Amino acid sequence: MPEFCYTFVVDAPLAAVQAFHHDTRALKKLTPPPMVVQLRRVEPLAEGSISEFTLWLGPIPIPWRAVHSDVNEYGFTDTQVRGPMVVWRHTHRFTPLPDGRTRLDEHVVYQHPSGLRGLFTRLLFGRIGLRLLFTWRKMATQRHVQINDTSK
Repeated sequence: MPEFCYTFVVDAPLAAVQAFHHDTRALKKLTPPPMVVQLRRVEPLAEGSISEFTLWLGPIPIPWRAVHSDVNEYGFTDTQVRGPMVVWRHTHRFTPLPDGRTRLDEHVVYQHPSGLRGLFTRLLFGRIGLRLLFTWRKMATQRHVQINDTSK
């Protein structure tokens, strides 16, 4: 199964990164244009919590349902249980650094469907699409944790 890994460092302590990811609005802040995310049900981040949302690419809706697991102070995993992919398991890991910054390691295991649907998901969630998505997320995370970090 394909895997995608992306690592970056933000200029904020672990507590600020945790707070950002526990905010039920984080997905809206992490979704790059031209996509728009419509949150339908987003439970506070906890073991077994559910997020249901629709990604809109123009007039095309992409419904998604994910369940969270392995939730702890150093990250969590979201697993698609309904959505465009055959498999999507995204693990977020947060590592505090000695200088007060935090390293984020993003690891995605995924599998595209076959046929036309698979062609569509490969355009959005192929290697290039994932690199663009996570580059945006890096910038958005940095911006939002700095705004909300009151320890500075």
